[in-house]
Amino acid sequence: MLPPDEPPAFFVYVLACADGTLYTGYTNDVEQRVRTHNAGKGAKYTRGRTPVEVVAQARFATKHEAMSAEFRFKRLSRAAKDDLLARARTAGFAEALAALQTGPRDAEPADAGADPGEGASR
Repeated sequence: MLPPDEPPAFFVYVLACADGTLYTGYTNDVEQRVRTHNAGKGAKYTRGRTPVEVVAQARFATKHEAMSAEFRFKRLSRAAKDDLLARARTAGFAEALAALQTGPRDAEPADAGADPGEGASR
């Protein structure tokens, strides 16, 4: 939870599920959202895939920015997501996501046979 003097923040987060899949969502409180997922009361996709663990998160000033970043990340193939997460370990997740918006279109869209949860929202 943010201190009272902090401006509102919105986050994109990526979870590693117990079955090895990824789940991506947005929230204004990552810690609380992860507790909700692990309690089996979060997204339908994560209910049978607990425990989940945060592998990346990025903060945004507006809900629109967070949701746009979430959308861009979800459109990537699993391999491209893994590459981006690897880059995020050194450059930061927000910076890696920003490169999706401004960088070349070398990221592949997720194919129809990809994990259904990779496209799950929230």
